Amino acid sequence: MTIIDEASRECLAPIVARQLRHEDVLAALADLFISRDPRAHIRSDNGSEFIATAVQKWLGQIGVKTLYIAPGSPWENGYNESFDGSLRNELLNGKIFYSLAEAKVLIESWRRHYNTVRPHGSLGYRPPARKRRHRHISASGSASLHLRLDMAAITLIH
Repeated sequence: MTIIDEASRECLAPIVARQLRHEDVLAALADLFISRDPRAHIRSDNGSEFIATAVQKWLGQIGVKTLYIAPGSPWENGYNESFDGSLRNELLNGKIFYSLAEAKVLIESWRRHYNTVRPHGSLGYRPPARKRRHRHISASGSASLHLRLDMAAITLIH
């Protein structure tokens, strides 16, 4: 699973696993929402891990709306499809992973290169990641469960 910010084209997280469950989606989104604040909308396909009741309930509690693409309509999720194509062409098609741990390390390394070095024609041949200040998060618990609705950013992630 890849999570892309549609506004910046930055890959926020590649989730590497043999199988994804709704708990994996919740964990990934919670981590992102803590470090970057919730988005107003999330675009995704209709996979069971995205439409699970627990995911819908949690997103509703923090005020994030879902935008599902129609089944069999990948063009409705163009930024993510483009990223997935680049990942496949530039890394996955030319590599055999001998373990899940190796896949996680190599995919994360490629993601960092994609975000910080690799030029993007649609961004004026600049990489998508911009320098940003990271806010300090208290380790006292999941702040994302208590965020106000007005904190949701306008950009989309998927």
